[in-house]
Amino acid sequence: MSILIDVTWLIAGLLALYFGAEWLVNSAAKISLKFGISPLVVGLTVVAFGTSAPELFVSLKFNSTGNPDMSLGNVVGSNICNIGMVLGISAFICTLFVKRSLLTRDMSVLVASSLLFSVLLWDGIFTRLEGILLFSIVVGYTIFRLKVSHLASEDAKLIEEEIGGPEEAFSAPNWKLALFVILGLVVLYLGSVALEKGGVSLAQNLGVPEALISLTVIAFSTSVPELATSIVASLKREGDLIVGNIVGSCLFNLLCVIGFTAIIKPIDIVHVHREDLFVMLAFTILLVPMMMTRRKISRIEGTILLLGYITYCGYLWFERIDHQVPHAF
Repeated sequence: MSILIDVTWLIAGLLALYFGAEWLVNSAAKISLKFGISPLVVGLTVVAFGTSAPELFVSLKFNSTGNPDMSLGNVVGSNICNIGMVLGISAFICTLFVKRSLLTRDMSVLVASSLLFSVLLWDGIFTRLEGILLFSIVVGYTIFRLKVSHLASEDAKLIEEEIGGPEEAFSAPNWKLALFVILGLVVLYLGSVALEKGGVSLAQNLGVPEALISLTVIAFSTSVPELATSIVASLKREGDLIVGNIVGSCLFNLLCVIGFTAIIKPIDIVHVHREDLFVMLAFTILLVPMMMTRRKISRIEGTILLLGYITYCGYLWFERIDHQVPHAF
């Protein structure tokens, strides 16, 4: 019965994170457009933050309540899930075409950020100074992207799909939009509380490391919005938009979520389980040759990513439960 209650908390937290992020992004984007901010700026700020809001709130909650392993596991597991499962399933549905600019610019930044992230974590702690460094990089990267004018059409398309276009933004009253922004933030917080409560209790009841729950169950939960959006986009054959959103989400997870969390409170890990970092790096680097092959991710490559993710999750559960590894990092 206690495990059923834990799962109920997890589901409640997942639903709260999903709707909280939707309300926050949708309303904030409409407010921004009403104040004359371009779709490009909205796409690179409001929407980019919104897609990482669940991971940010969950990581902040875990770290503030003395569960830094779960805070970090949420981000590492989310990136592995985004690439292995979300991109894998999307590519299986339809071929994902990759723009040259994304491969040469965004993927380069993601690979470099993943390597920097791993190096900084090697000693088992993200200090406030390191958090400032990571957060500064994502701010600089966002400013740089704002200056790249040819992204405007892609981000305008994203905004149109997200909120229905500028005309819909102007038809909504300001008080209602502001209310949903506040409501979205509150629901995101409540969702992070529910996930933290259910995740920690589930790990204790099952007798498994808490970070193992974070790497798999919670990481999957916070990636569900990306999965749902990507499946819909795949059915519409909008593969390039899927790849760009996933790469951007992984970047924000590493730089914004961990950076901001460490600034609020240093993330001090008792034991670094480096193989999870290697898996994250392997998935990230593997994307490069896949994208370089005729600048697309094929159905076969998507299947490889998905099988790799399933194998990794199976290894985590069977290997670490059998050996009762106390910490995942």
